[in-house]
Amino acid sequence: MDLGTTWFILWGVLWAVYFVLDGFDFGIGIIRPFFSKNDTETRIMYNAMGPFWDGNEVWLITAGGVTFAAFPKTYAIMFSSLYTPLMLLLFALILRGVTLEFRSKVDSAGWRKLWDACNFLGSFLPALLLGVAFANIFKGVPIDQNGILQGNLLTLLNPYGLAGGLLFVFLFAHHGALWLAFKSEGEIRDRAMRLAGKLWPVVAVLVVLFLVMSWGMTQLFTNYLVHPVLFAILLVPVAGLLLTYSYRRQARPLAAWVGSALLIGGAALFGVVGIFPALLPSSLNPAYSLTIANSSSTSLTLSIMLGVALVFVPIVIIYQVWAIHTFRHPVTKDDLEYEEAY
Repeated sequence: MDLGTTWFILWGVLWAVYFVLDGFDFGIGIIRPFFSKNDTETRIMYNAMGPFWDGNEVWLITAGGVTFAAFPKTYAIMFSSLYTPLMLLLFALILRGVTLEFRSKVDSAGWRKLWDACNFLGSFLPALLLGVAFANIFKGVPIDQNGILQGNLLTLLNPYGLAGGLLFVFLFAHHGALWLAFKSEGEIRDRAMRLAGKLWPVVAVLVVLFLVMSWGMTQLFTNYLVHPVLFAILLVPVAGLLLTYSYRRQARPLAAWVGSALLIGGAALFGVVGIFPALLPSSLNPAYSLTIANSSSTSLTLSIMLGVALVFVPIVIIYQVWAIHTFRHPVTKDDLEYEEAY
């Protein structure tokens, strides 16, 4: 396997890991206005993601950094052609981070409501925009031979792009409900499990709809038809969907969350494998697509990056596992009394 292909695979894995980890943060923010009954429950929801959200975003920085360093031409054209949605995504992520730090700084109901609304927007918009962006990448972005987008933001809000956006929103909402069930107890835990049960059939329908639309509107299945063994990748999200249902019925929220992680990660990898070897396919002409061959860095750069990744990525993984293990206990009302609590 050449270095370009190796980094393409790592690029896809990094995005999949990011969706899995920051997905439950987005999900909790999305369901909070419809779930929380009072300020105590709201604070429990904030603290359920409190020790993790900033660490989870490291994977976004890593995925973006890999795109910049390993595939600089793809990075340049992607961030220019998708400039508007990516800037909206950036501002929404900043807004979410600010809400977590500012919400409890002033003892005022109006102040808290303002930041709660901002937190919802800072969770819903990234989920929607990431879904729209990646659906359009899977479908093909209308870029010409100079890498210039032939269209605007409304061009990206096509039926397939919106289907991807809705899929991400409900995937993350379901994911967040399961994480909240794992990180809470009593009535909140039970209600979170029931909410996950209500969201599961919506997720299942959207997954099937997205696959059907992908078959009819994209070239995602081409690699799979040429190499049928790749269909084994689809077993991962399917297994995740079924395991999530089974474990939720058994009242095992952490196991159900792991199933949801398999669903999200497997779905992301399905799309990445489907567009291989392109990173940014062009819907105007395949010759205009950004691929491993025409956008990767030099072999020396990719070799140095691989060495760095082999050292530091395991460290980040160890930290992430440590953080989840350390803060695995449910958030209770007593935890809200700590000065560090949100």
